Amino acid sequence: MDEHLESEAGFLRQLGQRVRTLRALRGMSRKVLAQVSGISERYIAQLESGKGNVSIVLLRRVSHAMGTRPEDLIPAADPVPDWPLLRELLRRATPVQLAHARDVLSGQGRLGAGAKRLPEFCGIALIGLRGAGKSTLGRRLADYIGWRFVELNKEIERQNGLSVPEIIALYGQEGFRRMEQSALTELLAGKELMVLATGGGIVSEPLTFDLVLSSFHAVWLKAEPEQHMARVRSQGELRPIVDDHAAMDELRTILKSREPLYARAAAVLDTAELGVDAAAAALIAMVSPVLCRDACAFGAGRAAG
Repeated sequence: MDEHLESEAGFLRQLGQRVRTLRALRGMSRKVLAQVSGISERYIAQLESGKGNVSIVLLRRVSHAMGTRPEDLIPAADPVPDWPLLRELLRRATPVQLAHARDVLSGQGRLGAGAKRLPEFCGIALIGLRGAGKSTLGRRLADYIGWRFVELNKEIERQNGLSVPEIIALYGQEGFRRMEQSALTELLAGKELMVLATGGGIVSEPLTFDLVLSSFHAVWLKAEPEQHMARVRSQGELRPIVDDHAAMDELRTILKSREPLYARAAAVLDTAELGVDAAAAALIAMVSPVLCRDACAFGAGRAAG
């Protein structure tokens, strides 16, 4: 194979990996992506394996089905880790903010000039895959410290009067992520200390996840794929990932794609070998120093205000 053909083959392999990774980040099986995009599951399998020379129109359909943009699927020669977050911030910036960003990046502005005040500490956020124990351990922690416990997905349902599956069916992944960000923003506006259990796929939306990381002390509840699956099944969870014949493979793919993002949490609690009581005790012990430091600062800040 000559250099030109090898370069194209390498590009297609990277493109396929990008599609597979973003699909997994959103927790979508190949079957679900095929149904939403209207593209055959076989073709998507070829695309992800680097054997599908996809047209820009089909790539647009695939990206739209995942609630992302075609450019997110194109492999970058020298990717910047924070580029998705930076891009979203630029899209939402005011003209004044854009002008300031240009000045800073070009070396003509003063770093930090006009910067926004850092978000206040709002509590503890639990992140991780479904079946990690976010709801169970979150309630235990909230009861112990006397804070409000919030499940973000239930808050989204309350605000919109629809269940999460209904929201996704009506508005797609992109619509759900918008509602997720809106629900989180509204919670933060209340300036109330809380223990927040997030949805497993919150890491797929850069701005929303950055808001979690900057406003909360985030803890990644980690477990083995088999334990995630067993816990989801024991809860009577019947969403597509459980019914799919390749459920475990899909779950491992999702976990692998999200691990680098989950790892951005301030702390990690591995619950693999722990029962509920032991895991709750470990979580309380892990966050106690944070509660003493940041919650006291939160109270002092509110009193001063």
